[in-house]
Order: sequence, then structure tokens, then C-alpha cells
Amino acid sequence: MGEPSMVGLMGRVTGTVGPGLVGEVIVRIRGGAEHFLAYPASGQERIETGTVVMIVEHLPPRTVYVAQAYDG
Repeated sequence: MGEPSMVGLMGRVTGTVGPGLVGEVIVRIRGGAEHFLAYPASGQERIETGTVVMIVEHLPPRTVYVAQAYDG
């Protein structure tokens, strides 16, 4: 059995994600909540703290690329 896929999971930004920044998101996975380093899926997007995001790519062990889950 391998790791469950993280792609498609939702998380919340805990450190601003954006160009030139190493952001952070918290994601509920494996029966708990874990923090991951985060980068914007579209290289120029800035995503502020508190925004709900969706993981579009996971680079093990602790890096994800994210996009805003909801417009607005």
C-alpha cells in the first residue's frame, strides 16, 4: 500500500503563498492535520493567509502546489 494521493485535497493557507515566497498550508490527512510548504500552481498568483486552497500537485515529502478553491 502506498501513500494516499494528496491531489484534490483541500487545505487552508497558514503562511502567504506567492511568487518568490515559500508559503505554508495545513491539510487534514492521515487522521490528523499536517503542514506543508506551498507554492502557487499558477506562478504569479498570491494567496493570502486563511484562504481555502486545493492541492494540484504534491512533491514528496512536504511540498505542494495549490490553487484557490473558491473564486472571490
